[in-house]
Amino acid sequence: MKPIFENTATAFSLKTDSELERAYFLFKMIANEPLVKMGTLMTNFAIKAKLPVEGLIRATVFDHFCGGVNEEDCLPVVDKMWEKKVCSVLDYSVEGKEEEDPFDNATKIILKILDFVKEKDAIPFAVFKPTGFGRFALYQKISEKKELSDTEKAEWQRVINRFDQVCKKAYDLDVSLLIDGEESWMQDAADDLVEEMMLKYNKEKAVVFNTLQLYRWDRLPYLKELQKRAEQKGFKIGVKVVRGAYMEKENERAAEKGYPTPICETKLATDINFDETVAYIIAHLNSISIFSGTHNEESCYKLIDLMSKNGIEKDNASIWFGQLYGMSDHISFNLAANGYNVAKYLPFGPVRDVMPYLIRRAEENTSVAGQTTRELSLLKKERKRRKI
Repeated sequence: MKPIFENTATAFSLKTDSELERAYFLFKMIANEPLVKMGTLMTNFAIKAKLPVEGLIRATVFDHFCGGVNEEDCLPVVDKMWEKKVCSVLDYSVEGKEEEDPFDNATKIILKILDFVKEKDAIPFAVFKPTGFGRFALYQKISEKKELSDTEKAEWQRVINRFDQVCKKAYDLDVSLLIDGEESWMQDAADDLVEEMMLKYNKEKAVVFNTLQLYRWDRLPYLKELQKRAEQKGFKIGVKVVRGAYMEKENERAAEKGYPTPICETKLATDINFDETVAYIIAHLNSISIFSGTHNEESCYKLIDLMSKNGIEKDNASIWFGQLYGMSDHISFNLAANGYNVAKYLPFGPVRDVMPYLIRRAEENTSVAGQTTRELSLLKKERKRRKI
């Protein structure tokens, strides 16, 4: 297959010379692990001490990885990407708080985003995290099949109502809704709730999408069981497939509590699990829609190949590729230029509130072997092409 991800002119076509230089500078910083650790400590301290660092953060790391501080602020980025046929997924990236009011507030924000995006072809998806709508410990208690107190039962009903309100609105507006995956010890409760929403709102097509984190070895068997239930009950499945975001935490907890880790034994086993799951979905495309959230070039090529071998059109509405804003532009923009459906996750929110997300991004980039090196080599290639 002709490598399509090497075209840096397409990949960075939206970046000005100064934005390209900023990206190069940022990834050089991220490549330095001690620097990331020190930067994280300093940033956390500056924010807690209420030092006036927001302007600096906004001009560097925030503007590279985020769309803006609110929906309207994101529009110039959304419109620019849409010119290149790359869609956006507006992601309110304020990490979960524990008291009730932020849950209602997060629900209001997602409802507002749905109203905001319904007019825009450039934003075909909305997204939320289960813990944006309810307490982690509550999901965990239900996942562990423990008895809830009356107060907790009432609290859980409010979580169900929040899910239902948002899923119904997405259904009414014909906007798809991606629901993120989280830690395994709370995920069963979220899975069951998302399945309820699919049963209700995915009768004709996938509106509600669950997330499968495929570093978990049990996710493909879960999908196969879900597929059986979907056939029996007559609903469509939407799944976002990713490798996963909580590996160290998962392994540490399993070791500490003395149960077998839910994580695949090796990186290779995770890659195989990812590819087998994608192949299973493509074989059942009449009833499962896929949002393939990956920065792995090999996985993207494999999905392209599967589509080609099965005579599936590049712009088939049931197949989407997704990457994060500020990363893997060589994948996103080259896929879109070649006619595939592509969406970038576009995080937004107040600078201070989005910092935990940004810090996680920097730490993940440092720990994913080859990711930062690849970004740097492509940026170098484009700088050379532009004679910067």
